[in-house]
Amino acid sequence: MKASLRKQLLAARRELPAELRARWDADICRHVVQWWQRSRVEALGVYWPLRDEPDLHAAYAELARLGVRLLLPVVVQRDAALEFADWEIGESMVKDAMGIAVPAHLRLDAPPAALLVPCLGYNSAGYRLGYGGGFYDRTLAREPRPATVGIAYSCLAAEFGSDAHDIPLDSIITEA
Repeated sequence: MKASLRKQLLAARRELPAELRARWDADICRHVVQWWQRSRVEALGVYWPLRDEPDLHAAYAELARLGVRLLLPVVVQRDAALEFADWEIGESMVKDAMGIAVPAHLRLDAPPAALLVPCLGYNSAGYRLGYGGGFYDRTLAREPRPATVGIAYSCLAAEFGSDAHDIPLDSIITEA
């Protein structure tokens, strides 16, 4: 069920017109900065967009300007939790073994207190549907558990069941 839902949601996201996605990304960026103004976390785990995920680089630039330390997730081991690397906007990036952009000069650090988590889909109970690798589930199972903000387009809300290892997100930010 989840495999076919993933395919449907990937296709739906891919079919969104670029100008609509750009407008929605700007709205999500504004909401992310507003969320930060309430939470005031010092370090925030962010993500590099892939497969048509919301592009939050404008929010990252504003957060960096406000003094937030940004960290990108790094896959160090296939079946392990994510690690996090300090990231400064504009620094050289390379693709890791999974094809995900990471800082060229990895500076691994402690996991941040809060994470922005890209969602392929999400349900009304706050569970996310990702690509099925389990990296975020393993990351959220660690103690202390970081605060989590899912990032998705509202049109990707879907009803699906959760598995025993799934961990709900604290909140979800969409363009709406």
